[in-house]
Amino acid sequence: MGRLAGKKALITAAGAGIGRASAEAFAREGARIIATDISAEALAALKGTANIETQLLDVTDPAAIAALFTTHPDLDILFNVAGWVHHGTIETCGRDDWDRSLLVNLTSMYETSRAALPNMLAHGGGVILNMSSVASSVVGAPNRFAYGATKAGVIGLTKAIAADYAGRNIRCNAICPGTVDTPSLQGRMSAQGDYDSARQMFIARQPMGRLGTAEEIAHLAVYLASDEASFTTGAIHVVDGGWTN
Repeated sequence: MGRLAGKKALITAAGAGIGRASAEAFAREGARIIATDISAEALAALKGTANIETQLLDVTDPAAIAALFTTHPDLDILFNVAGWVHHGTIETCGRDDWDRSLLVNLTSMYETSRAALPNMLAHGGGVILNMSSVASSVVGAPNRFAYGATKAGVIGLTKAIAADYAGRNIRCNAICPGTVDTPSLQGRMSAQGDYDSARQMFIARQPMGRLGTAEEIAHLAVYLASDEASFTTGAIHVVDGGWTN
């Protein structure tokens, strides 16, 4: 029996990176997974995987979120992974960049959590995990103005939900990774124009001298989603190779 046997989980941005690694890890632990992503191509890699059902979802579309959660009223776990990284300072962050950062990184978690909670409460409880970052209220990172501000908001959202529902068997926690080697990061390193220099810069800020892996974050997510973490709520869990030590 796996640690998540009998549980049903919905994961956003499950087509790649941490979302995909988490969907696969949750499934190995016995959970039934609704793996969602905006990309049908990304989700195709998960089709046919035991315990995983794929579903297109744009987390910026409230109507799509409401419809999906109506279809799956029996969720035990919600893992909000979807996010977007804007590179730049406040001076280079235009209003469109700011609005998109808020919408994808924070408002989407408000929408999904608000959609999930009534049914979780109706069947006795549940778990909400939110992907934040060490680039948040944990530490200020250069050229991550909008990203850091919205990821700090994720921490606030997490703590507020945890405080409001701790007595009703709802646990809500945030994961704050450092720099993790994902397709998203690969794309951002390539966009810098000098991939090797960008990669070395990202590695240099990790005292362990390497990037994290999506699987390492997924292991933590499995624990937080499981009954082993039943006394843990409202907490931020930093996994960053010693960056903020």
